[in-house]
Order: sequence, then structure tokens, then C-alpha cells
Amino acid sequence: MIASPVKPLFVFVITFSLLLVVIILSPSPHFLQFPPVPSGSSLGGSVIWSVKRTMEWRPCKWWLQGHLTPLPAQTNGYIRVDCYGGLNQMRRDLCDGVGIARLLNATLVLPKFEVAAYWNETSGFGDVFDVDYFIQKMSGFIDVVKDLPKDIASKEPFRVDCSKRKGQFDYIESVLPSLLEHHYISFTPAMSQRRDRYPQYAKATLCQACYSALRLTTSLEKKATELFDAIPKPFLSLHLRFEPDMVAYSQCEYQNLSPSSISAIEAARVDRKPWTGELAQIWRKRGKCPLTPNETALMLQSLNVPTNTNIYLAAGDGLMEMEGFTSVYTNVYTKSALLNREDFTRMHGNTKAALDYHVSINSDAYVATYFGNMDKIVAAMRTYKGMHNTLFLSRKAFAELASQGLGGAELKNALWEVHKNDFAIGRGFALPDCFCEFEL
Repeated sequence: MIASPVKPLFVFVITFSLLLVVIILSPSPHFLQFPPVPSGSSLGGSVIWSVKRTMEWRPCKWWLQGHLTPLPAQTNGYIRVDCYGGLNQMRRDLCDGVGIARLLNATLVLPKFEVAAYWNETSGFGDVFDVDYFIQKMSGFIDVVKDLPKDIASKEPFRVDCSKRKGQFDYIESVLPSLLEHHYISFTPAMSQRRDRYPQYAKATLCQACYSALRLTTSLEKKATELFDAIPKPFLSLHLRFEPDMVAYSQCEYQNLSPSSISAIEAARVDRKPWTGELAQIWRKRGKCPLTPNETALMLQSLNVPTNTNIYLAAGDGLMEMEGFTSVYTNVYTKSALLNREDFTRMHGNTKAALDYHVSINSDAYVATYFGNMDKIVAAMRTYKGMHNTLFLSRKAFAELASQGLGGAELKNALWEVHKNDFAIGRGFALPDCFCEFEL
């Protein structure tokens, strides 16, 4: 008796079924206990980015539907937002100012970026951001004009000073009367304000301006893309802050710095003397002291970021003690090294900051040693784009753990636990002004 041959379809079904069983029974990579990542591993294999997230931030629905609230039939006047400082500080002022203008039912005049000698800066709003794109994206949220009506075009705006007021500052009570009287005013938003008291249409306008309406000019975006393309992939963008003025402002003291670093810090201190004794320890434990490059390298190692990771240094000029970092992480890239030297020397502060911003919101991962204006906007933009490999190194945790005498593997393990939890819940990923939490 001749046996019947096994049908090919039956063999395929059996093989596929066995393969499916293997896949189903295999443990999810989110729950695997990874050993320390070897130096040859790629960025994607770094353990910190493989931690299962339990919370996720997304743009709030009321923001995305903010244009559905009709604009008032008649404007209360014209407002120009005057922005000062570095690019990211000016961007923060602009975001707040646009929301306030909508709150006051005003028409927005293109903002003024003040020339700041300290930042080596001469570029205005239109030199950095695409004006037509901004106006288009704000349509339905607020009216924006390039030119004023003839009857007020020749006048300077009435200046309302609210930049240094703190506490529960009420713009309707304090600014609206001036707007109604003069019809054209300028102001810089207060440093401290209660956005939670804004009506949702005003908050939506702020969010739209900050995260959706600002696009670099064509020429600047071309330069930023050129820089991005020059960085080996995949890469981590690191915002490291350890410049003389930063350290001087912190009023912290450090041991074992080079003589040149000590001299630079002392020259920047002016009248801001460092804390000493017990006060210095309290200050440091509160997370007020910038991480040194050496401390930053140790913390990245505790997160199992491979030492051969390509790292773009998103930082200004004057970083000190970089040998402590580059002796551990050797593939470090800077804009000054990657760009044409002649082009780089012609760049002003805003241009350099814009390049760092573009690279950082598009990098495979972003790590910050501080929580300043740039870090907040970059983290939020990455969240807006659905890019969640973002982390803020905890200065407070490092200081507290080091003060307990922890060192070596014990310190690294403790730092891992802190940052694993931070990453899982998305701490610092986005500000609640415009983003809402969702459980995963």
C-alpha cells in the first residue's frame, strides 16, 4: 500500500502554528531584565529607553479644537509682545503674550525680539521664524497683522510694564484698560502668572502659537537640516550646562576644578558669592547645583547609555571641564565642528540656539542636565511629535545619593531606579498647560 504524500498546505499550517506559539509564549521585551549594555550596543538597545511607560502626554482636545471658538466681531485694539533674552526665553514670552492677546480680545502685531548685546544678537522674529506660516497657523485662534492701520502706524505703542510683577497678576484688570484707552500697546508677560485661570480659548491660542505655529525660516531650516544630516545616526542630543556664568549664578562650589575653570567662575560671580558650610549642602541637596560633565557621564553610564553612543552637544560656548565627559563618551559632535567654519563664525546667538533646537526635537533621544526654557520647549515639542525618548537628569537625586556616601555600582543602581521611574511616568515630558495625561 502506497502512503499518500503530506499535502504542502498541511505542512505550512503546522509550521505557522508552532511559530505563532513561540511568539506568544516569548516574554515581552518591556519586561525583560537586561544586563548592562555593552559598549558596542546601538542607541536603540539602551535599557532606559526600553522601560515600559505607564503614562503618556498628548495634546489636549480643547487645544486642538481651540479654533472652533469664534473670534470677537470687534477687536479691543492692537498688542505687540516685546521679547527679551535668549531665543528660548523670547519664545516663552511670545507664547504667553499670544495667549494674553487673545484673552484681551486684541489683534496681535508681529512680536518684537529685542536686540541683546549679552547674547551677541541682532536677529528679529522674522529672521528666525517663518512669518507667513505663523499667521496662517494662528488663523481662527487670533488675528495677526504685519502692518498697522494708517491712523496708528506712525505711533509707538503705549508701553505697559508687567514683566517683573509676581503673584496672581490679572491682565484684564491691569492691562485691558490701557489697551482700550490707547488702542495700541506693547508689553512683556509677567514672570509669574496663573494660566489655569485663562478661558480655554485663550489657553488654546497660547498652545497653538507655542507648539504648532512656529517654524524656522527656509534658510535657517536648510542650515539646521544640513547640521542634522551631518550627525552620525542614531544619536542622542545632550543639553549640558556647565558654563562659568551658569555655575556662578548657582552659587555652588566644586572640588577639583582646573585653575582656568576656577578663574572663569570667579570672574563671572560679581557679587554672587557661593554658599558655604551647611547651607551649601542644603542648597546642593535641593538640586540647585549644575551637574559637571564628569557627573553627567557617570549618570549616563548608570542609565546604560553605551559609551560609543553618538552624542550631539546642544550647548552654548564656554563649557568647562569637558575632558571629564569626552574621556568616557568619545563620539561627541558639536555644531562648530560640523558646520562650515566661516558660516559658524557669522552666526548670532539666536541662530545657534535655533539649530540646537531643531536637532534636539528630531534626535533619537534627548537628555538634559537642567530644566530651563530650552529643555521645557524641546521636551514638549518631542511629546507633540510622539517622540518619547526624553529624560531629565536629576541633580537633586544625585546630590542626595552622593551625600549618603553611595559610590560605584551602588550609586549607579540607585540612580537607575530614580530615572527609571521618571521615564515611566514621563516626568518633565510636557507641561500641563497644553498637554493632558493618559494612562497606558
